[in-house]
Parts: sequence; C-alpha cells; structure tokens
Amino acid sequence: QVQLVESGGGLVQPGGSLRLSCAASGITFSLYGLRWFRQAVGKQREVVASITPISITDYGPSVKGRFTITRDNAKNTMYLEMNNLKPEDTAVYSCNAVAIIEYWGLGTQVTVSS
Repeated sequence: QVQLVESGGGLVQPGGSLRLSCAASGITFSLYGLRWFRQAVGKQREVVASITPISITDYGPSVKGRFTITRDNAKNTMYLEMNNLKPEDTAVYSCNAVAIIEYWGLGTQVTVSS
C-alpha cells in the first residue's frame, strides 16, 4: 500500500519559517520525481517546487529564493523549507510522487497570519 504523509504545517507569523516533510512508503522512492503543490481557498492548485530523482530542482516564481525542496532517499522523505513566509503562502500543501504512476498525500495546512 502506497502512502505519502505530510507533516510540519501550522500557524506562523509573516516573516517566519516552517519545514514541511513528506514521508513515503510502498514505493521505490529514489525512482520518483517529487513535487509540492499548494491550494489556497478559492484558488487553483499550483506547483510550488519539484525535485527529480537526481535532485534537479525547480520552483514556482512566487516562492523562488524563499523555499527550498530537498529529498533524502535513505529516509524516503522529501522536505520543503519555507522561509520569509507571507500571508499569500497560506494554503494546503500536498506532496506528489510521480513515475509511471502518480501518488498524492492528503495535505497539511499552512497558515501565515499575525
């Protein structure tokens, strides 16, 4: 059974930081491309960041320079380090693993508010 489980979300003040984790099981993690998505209320889901099996990364324009995506294949875990958070970063953040088949986590809420 494949599972992707996000953790690390919460409430943070503007300018603060959070680190999200996505723990995978049931897949050969190192073979999968990984992505973080987010969806805010009333908005379309957007790709936040991606990392290939060989750790090539890419970022959405709104988070470039503030967020960092990494992966630890030994721990079957992906991370998203989020710095200088803004209210517009408020959303449900979900992780995604894709090879031939695509898998999704259920998401974790990130709220940026004073």
